[in-house]
Amino acid sequence: MRARLTAARPLRTTTAGLLVLGVAGGLLSGCSSLVEVSPPQHAVECEPATARWPAKVSGQASRGVDVNGGVASDAHAWGDPAIIATCGWPALGPTDKECLDVDGVDWVVEQLSDGARFTTYGREPAIEVLVPHAYAPEPLLLPAFGEAAGALPSNGRKCD
Repeated sequence: MRARLTAARPLRTTTAGLLVLGVAGGLLSGCSSLVEVSPPQHAVECEPATARWPAKVSGQASRGVDVNGGVASDAHAWGDPAIIATCGWPALGPTDKECLDVDGVDWVVEQLSDGARFTTYGREPAIEVLVPHAYAPEPLLLPAFGEAAGALPSNGRKCD
């Protein structure tokens, strides 16, 4: 199952609820919440790429990741809302979706309701990067992932 960007359900607010949230927020202000992700099965081939995850993306610091069924190093997150990168996806086959060459790394673009999904093209395994609309224009974040993506083996496919 791929990680998806989703908006939180609207909360019904009351005065008591706001007070509780305010107190909890004050107590937890020094803590950063974990981003929950479900990366694909760990792929040894991802290790050179995940060792090159960027320290910051678009000025956003790295966040903790709660991995459900995977290896923490295969997933990483930055900022709030979270920019999420995962490695270990099957390589994409031929596609008619939009494909971008960013600094020598090809990315297939898929627009989502709340952001965009970028998947490396011509790399095996693939990296998937989920970027919320808050960071628009989303493709401008891709150079941060070039070193990691470039560490993955090429399968010869390129954007047309």
